[in-house]
Amino acid sequence: MTRSFQITFDYLCPFARNANEHVVEGLRSGADWDVRFLPFSLAQGHVEETEPAIWDRDEPRTMSGILALQVGLAVRDHHADHFLDVHQALFAARHDEGHDIKDPAVLRDVLTTAGLSADEVFGRIDGGSVLETLQIEHTEAVDKHQVWGVPTFITDRRAVFVRLMDRPEADGALATRRIEHVLDLVDSPLELHEFKQVDLPV
Repeated sequence: MTRSFQITFDYLCPFARNANEHVVEGLRSGADWDVRFLPFSLAQGHVEETEPAIWDRDEPRTMSGILALQVGLAVRDHHADHFLDVHQALFAARHDEGHDIKDPAVLRDVLTTAGLSADEVFGRIDGGSVLETLQIEHTEAVDKHQVWGVPTFITDRRAVFVRLMDRPEADGALATRRIEHVLDLVDSPLELHEFKQVDLPV
């Protein structure tokens, strides 16, 4: 039976990288999942109530993570067959290669390497509709599910913030088991509200 869930992401977060990599690897290995990759801006999450929202500022794309999120969204919504590659590559650009993902040249290189037209993707971003999608989906995650961070797994039962310490390392079976385990914990029992390790694994 197909399992449906959403997972939040912001390319700034290494734990979002870990969880999203597991989901991507699981999908590539044939996991029976219907996944919605949901953007959540950590920059907006840290805006004080008295300050203007990121999307209401003169140059929102200069804020941490915003331009990369828009690139990911544009590919998700208009080049879905390339999304998993671009999604993983954007995380890698930040966390494996140490690049500045506010730099358009870095993002353009990711798109070109994936076989996409960087000009076409950036044209959509320049039109403003992608930022609007980011605002709508981020706000809905907060209002509907009280999301406050990444990665958050959302099922039809509840939304749970989860940190995974490992990466799949191209092991599809491992990735599938790991995410299935997470989803089992998200879905039941609902009485298990918080489960946090207080010592670090050796």
